[in-house]
Amino acid sequence: MCGIAGIVGNTSVLLEGMRSMLTALRHRGPDGEGTEHNADAIFGHRRLSIIDLEGGRQPLTNADKSIWLVCNGEIYNYKELRAGLEARGHRFLTHSDCEVIIGLYVEYGDRLVDHLRGMFAFGLWDARKRRLLIGRDHLGQKPLYYARTARGFAFASEIKALLAFDPGLRELSLAALDQYLGLRLIAPPLSMFRGIHKLPPAHLLVLESGSSPVISRFWSLSYQPKLEGSDEQLLDELEAQIDESLRLHLVSDVPVGALLSGGLDSSLLVAMLVKRIGVKDLATFTVGLPHQRFDEAPHARAVARMFATNHHERSLSPSLVSLLPDLIYHLDEPSDPLSLCTYHVAELASRSVKVVIGGDGGDELFGGYDRYYGNLYANHYARVPAALRRHVFGPALALIPEAGWYKSVGHQLRWLQRLSFLSGSARYAASLSYFYFDAPMREALFTADALSQLQGTHAEDAIRAPYDAASGDPLDHMLAADSQVRLPDHPVMITDRMSMSHGLEARSPFMDHRLAQFAARLPSSMKIRGRSLRWAQRKLAARYLPREILDRPKQGFSSALPYLLQHEYRALYERFLPDSKLVAAGVLRREPIHALLGEHLARRADHGNRLWLLINAELWYRMMILGQPREALQFGSVPGTLASVA
Repeated sequence: MCGIAGIVGNTSVLLEGMRSMLTALRHRGPDGEGTEHNADAIFGHRRLSIIDLEGGRQPLTNADKSIWLVCNGEIYNYKELRAGLEARGHRFLTHSDCEVIIGLYVEYGDRLVDHLRGMFAFGLWDARKRRLLIGRDHLGQKPLYYARTARGFAFASEIKALLAFDPGLRELSLAALDQYLGLRLIAPPLSMFRGIHKLPPAHLLVLESGSSPVISRFWSLSYQPKLEGSDEQLLDELEAQIDESLRLHLVSDVPVGALLSGGLDSSLLVAMLVKRIGVKDLATFTVGLPHQRFDEAPHARAVARMFATNHHERSLSPSLVSLLPDLIYHLDEPSDPLSLCTYHVAELASRSVKVVIGGDGGDELFGGYDRYYGNLYANHYARVPAALRRHVFGPALALIPEAGWYKSVGHQLRWLQRLSFLSGSARYAASLSYFYFDAPMREALFTADALSQLQGTHAEDAIRAPYDAASGDPLDHMLAADSQVRLPDHPVMITDRMSMSHGLEARSPFMDHRLAQFAARLPSSMKIRGRSLRWAQRKLAARYLPREILDRPKQGFSSALPYLLQHEYRALYERFLPDSKLVAAGVLRREPIHALLGEHLARRADHGNRLWLLINAELWYRMMILGQPREALQFGSVPGTLASVA
């Protein structure tokens, strides 16, 4: 794990730019720094030492230094690949797992990625051909951004490094803001900066002298044909697949711990690490809350006792008023409530280990979200005549108070009512954006000038395109869209930035691309049966975990933060939204923001998540575009702010 950066251009005037990029990436690699350059290119690397602690410094090169490599991540099957390359005469200069990429490039060219099993983002410079190749892993676990500027073509692990290279890139992308407000994510190739682009998962970019970049996909999940066999046979194979992935994810020259929330994903992984693989004295990490309804620490503690782990736990009172600018700084883009949770548990784990196992991917691969069966139920409700739904049920639903808990019956019924008038990808995109700004709300929110610039762009296309491109039944389409977009651009992105903000490597065994491919081809009936989510995963977990762990409802407090921290949200609203800089810049309109704020504070409507998006967009704009220091945006910097809303 580390931070990588590269520049292709007139290097005689760009060395200082690389130094600035590596300084910006220092948190990703606190253990060392390296550079390589010639007249055409500069590569830089910040290192977090995990494998080959003494000799694995990057950039890596071949013997005559005609090929350079910087790589962020881990190649889990590197020992097997290395043995094969050595048998065919390739000579290695280090014991780094990433060096196999150079040997594979020599043998297979760009198809080297067909042989990799791991999480990675890499840059490879072929000096003889003056050719740049950058690539990102199958499911987008590791980030990679790039920009073409007057100073040269640059790539890096994080946006802040590209901004350090060229401050002129600090320009808002209206399309990305539109997408964030509509979907709570920003999908490739967009970033919040107009001139900075995100390389999609499972894609390569090639830049050759005198040419424009060429981007191509090298892999995709296939949901067909479905696997055949009895439930027990398929469960046995699923268990073997997870076992293999876990063993690969333990490859390390430093101790490996595990994040343990007490939920199904993390509990199953911890159970298999201890009972099936035989890991002794596994370090586990949990954060608890003073909110009993959302505190998962007691459940995590029970799992830790059951498997005799070396358990670390911290109880915290979540607070945003001072930490929010830091979260946005590390994300480079507007925040999400999940980032607060992940930030704290990563900080706790980083005190004891450099590597942790986490449960990202379980929901998206095995069918873990309520919206999956909710979308299927919408099919049944849609059979009710439209006139009856619109003119009878609609007015009746309007009598139910809209304000209140985000999982209230009122919200669920309104959600179902909205979806019943849509179908296919339009329905699924709407199911994701219910709590956010749908297209009519965004049209009212943006100024006329902003809308004219957004003409022809549709935020929902980020979800609709992969949904429509998938094959199989409706569940397959939903899982395909989530695996390609929501998974890498929401929870995985947050896990990477929050863990790396503390110099911690997070690994996700469920996101091994071979395991993911197996899961994709499981029959849909093994994912959702009636209202039973993640059916196969639960049946497998029953081999390791007691019913009290398996049967408890899904918890987590990230989505509940707008409700748990209402006093802090009010302080944030009143400090940042009345004097919105996005309004002053002519991007957003003041009137709809004031209307949302008034309705929410008066409890006439539930706009908690929408206001969260607006606050984050506002703070991001002040920090990243206007250049206001994050310290100035923390509440402690303004005397009396909290007292004024007490």
